[in-house]
Amino acid sequence: MTPLELRETIPALESGAYLNWGAGGPSPRHVVEAAESTLEHHEYDAPTAEGQYPAAFDAYDDGREAVAGLLGATPAEIALTESTTDGINRVAGALEWDETDVVVRTDLEHSAGILPWQRLERERGVDVRVLETERGRLDLEAVKAVADDATLFCVSSLTWTHGTRLPISELVEIAHDAGALVLVDAVQTPGQRPIDVKEWGADFVAAAGHKWLAGPFGSGFLYVREGLECERALVPAAIGYRSVTAENAAEYELEAGARRFEVATASPAPHAGLAAAIERLESIGLAAIETRIETLTDRLKGGLDDEQLLSPREFESGLVTIDVDDPETAVEHLSERGIVLRSLPGPDAIRASVHAFNTREDVDALLEALRTV
Repeated sequence: MTPLELRETIPALESGAYLNWGAGGPSPRHVVEAAESTLEHHEYDAPTAEGQYPAAFDAYDDGREAVAGLLGATPAEIALTESTTDGINRVAGALEWDETDVVVRTDLEHSAGILPWQRLERERGVDVRVLETERGRLDLEAVKAVADDATLFCVSSLTWTHGTRLPISELVEIAHDAGALVLVDAVQTPGQRPIDVKEWGADFVAAAGHKWLAGPFGSGFLYVREGLECERALVPAAIGYRSVTAENAAEYELEAGARRFEVATASPAPHAGLAAAIERLESIGLAAIETRIETLTDRLKGGLDDEQLLSPREFESGLVTIDVDDPETAVEHLSERGIVLRSLPGPDAIRASVHAFNTREDVDALLEALRTV
């Protein structure tokens, strides 16, 4: 299957130019059907067959295996969550915090990478420090300057504001040399390009399937580096029968690794849909997907002058940030012309998210419409 063949199976793309994948990726029919069939089996057949809990656990296992393959991890390193925000909060709730701790983030983080630390700052007295960036670029010297004080770094692999790639492996090396943990918000990366969490070396990677992977809402996942719970005391704030080795034991024991971050009963449908989405994208090839995204974003950037283009001119991702006079009005104007994208709170701009399932006609329509904004 090619990207354009998969496009034909996505009902939301049948009219208009959808350029908002960085916010939410509409699912192909087979993804929705996989979620539906899993739910139907769970509710119609499993109760009098293998049982609803075994059926759900089989779906959870399939979901972890699919995510592990996507990330270059093992299934034991994957916890199933609802979203990136959910995953980050599970990490934030698993460590003991006090006023001696320092969390470092960049000024490029999404609210998912801001709010959990603000709460710890308010409730536990944690010192939250913000690294300033320039046009989506992070200076590693600034990372080195604060690393000795840091307990944990929270950074995005790919910035939602500029579409730039941050130097994750280099940052991880600096942080680990100083004894700090690293949590990566990777939600903008899976589905755009191949990813190998082992190359990054991060301790935690949180992401979700409902953007570039074109999976359902609710299909989040969290990578936890193998053996980390032995190096650090990781005690999640929430506990349930999926968190422990034996749910009815006299004394509970948390599961090893990522599994301790799962809690209890959850619908198997979202992650069944995610597994189907991953399978189809891998059949196309993530390298091929990235190449097509590059071709289309180059076409878009080629139609923008240097003052308009706030993202790097050279390809880094399918996220393209564009300067306009009134972003909110521009988004409404483009929507009236059948072009869907979003405005950003900072920089004050609009952002197009170009996937491999877009077309040259989508890009050209946006460029033509921008002339009237």
